[in-house]
Amino acid sequence: MKNRPPLVGITGGIGSGKTTVCKIFETLGAGTYYADDRAKWLMENDAPLIKEVKQLFGEEAYTDGKLDRKHIAGVAFRDEGLLEKLNAVVHPAVGRDFEGWVNENLEARLLLKEAALIFETGSYKLLDQTILVTAPEDVRIKRVVTRDTHRTEKDVKDIIAKQMSDKEKAGLADFVIENDGKKSLIKQVMTVYQQLVVAQNPIKLFPGIRLGEN
Repeated sequence: MKNRPPLVGITGGIGSGKTTVCKIFETLGAGTYYADDRAKWLMENDAPLIKEVKQLFGEEAYTDGKLDRKHIAGVAFRDEGLLEKLNAVVHPAVGRDFEGWVNENLEARLLLKEAALIFETGSYKLLDQTILVTAPEDVRIKRVVTRDTHRTEKDVKDIIAKQMSDKEKAGLADFVIENDGKKSLIKQVMTVYQQLVVAQNPIKLFPGIRLGEN
């Protein structure tokens, strides 16, 4: 694909604030593909994917055209392997959808793909650069329980325990933005933007380089 804008993955654990970072990039003219949100949309609107979900979880997987997450969670609880099978059909569908979105946004100067599992799924290998958004665990927990009132502190800790650690992710990331509430997010985003866009050609920096530590 010629004259394609840089494709940059942006990820982070639950409560890290990666969506907030995306919004700052968007004020600079970047386009953002929210992969997790699109996955939910595709599971209710993409006919081939809906068929595959029903094959895995039965017709009861949908109620009035809406995904019955309670039913899926119940079935998956009895057969944990089904979640892996579900991911195996959802991720390719998201990949195709993302490719179409990229082709529709070739005039942008920067395209972001925001997703929780960029490194876990290996999709980062298809991107030009990656950004990891981090925050201290106590800050992340506070953010999530405030945002998601149905979750307890224990719920969030359990989720964090199951996710790839920030240390592991930092070893794969090109940039690390620290969203701890102390360092300026705007300054850090502008530093990354300078490297990705203003410098014309994306510059590959050392893995896990940290920004804004002054």
